[in-house]
Amino acid sequence: QVRLVESGGGSVQSGGSLRLSCTVSTAAYTTYATYSMAWFRQAPGKEREAVATIRSEGDTSYLDAVLGRFTISRDNRNQTLYLQMNSLKPEDTARYYCAADQFPSSITADGIRAGGNFRYWGQGTQVTVSS
Repeated sequence: QVRLVESGGGSVQSGGSLRLSCTVSTAAYTTYATYSMAWFRQAPGKEREAVATIRSEGDTSYLDAVLGRFTISRDNRNQTLYLQMNSLKPEDTARYYCAADQFPSSITADGIRAGGNFRYWGQGTQVTVSS
């Protein structure tokens, strides 16, 4: 069983920054480092979208709309996932969720972001960007 808890959301003005964190608890027989991780977001009335993924090997993939503004990273020692969000825009307003799962090493970070079915999810943290 994997438990994920997000934090760091809030309200900022356009152009501002936020850093989301996701602390991960794994069963004793598994290690966080073996999981691929992702940040998703969902705005009211819109479908959920995968914002960024990071594989256990460390390679990453980003949604085009956030490329160059958001950075996903992971701290395996502290079992924490991060999303640094800079130059925020009103269209980034959404509830952000972190997700975890294990995927075959043959699947790229792009592939995971495009179609990976994650089994483990957090409750989400709200990000609101005002103009």
